[in-house]
Amino acid sequence: MDLVRACLAFVHVSERGSFTIGAAAARMSQSVASRRVAALEQHLGEVLLERNGRRVALTPFGQDVLPAARRLLRAADTLEDEAETAKGRRLRLAVPDTCSTGRLARLVAGGRRDGISLELCLAAPSRRAELLHSQEVRAALIALPPAEATWQVPLGLAGAGDPGVERVYVETLRPGRTDTAPYRRIWIQPEDDVPHIRDPLKRLCDAVGLRPSQHLMASGLAAGAAEALCSDDLLLCSRAEAAELRLNWRPLGEVELVRGFTVVADTGGESDRIRQRLGEHIGRCLDARTVTETEDGTPREA
Repeated sequence: MDLVRACLAFVHVSERGSFTIGAAAARMSQSVASRRVAALEQHLGEVLLERNGRRVALTPFGQDVLPAARRLLRAADTLEDEAETAKGRRLRLAVPDTCSTGRLARLVAGGRRDGISLELCLAAPSRRAELLHSQEVRAALIALPPAEATWQVPLGLAGAGDPGVERVYVETLRPGRTDTAPYRRIWIQPEDDVPHIRDPLKRLCDAVGLRPSQHLMASGLAAGAAEALCSDDLLLCSRAEAAELRLNWRPLGEVELVRGFTVVADTGGESDRIRQRLGEHIGRCLDARTVTETEDGTPREA
């Protein structure tokens, strides 16, 4: 039995003293209203209304139950109103500030098609975590090692010139003893200033003999890209970023560097809901490969 609809019929019929008028007020047929009141009486185990021809009147039991039935209807209306408000509330999501305007727009559009109104907050990794902790956003794409990630973004080196090779080996940037030309540098953007990317790259650069001044942190993606565009320097970035900047991108030869992302929300269960409803759109925005789990819990590419 639908308790709310049964109470709706009972309240309207009792207030108007007529099944015909009460059913019309409740926007149901007289026969439906009669069945619902009868079902409610059977459910409660007592008669609610006395039928006397076309008129009906409350029994003493019905008089006692009527206030509770009205409260139930008010609670149901409140629930529906709150649900509509919640559905219309914007989901403020912190995302990498390296995502292009076009990809961000498609993420917002995709969310809207799936019934989620997004407000995006662009920030670097540490700032995204701070925004979530301070509850300035409801959810954030957090950077973490690829083995723990929902989305993975492979990185490579990109430059203005065609390298003429399938992979760029960092050791080829090592200056010779007699070199007089400026040393070629690798620029790292703030999005990759995280231990699982920054530290392996630094160890590699040190191991192959690059000078400390050959691997530098840029103030942002635009600044790092500008260095690569006006020199022989290289930018550590994703394939999508290189394509948008019209740089020639190649994977690294000695090591695989991968950005890892997962979504973390400020309330329990919200992270899973976002992954389920927005996961495909987020993956496209990041130009990422999505990671799923095998039966034994180990990650694998989807």
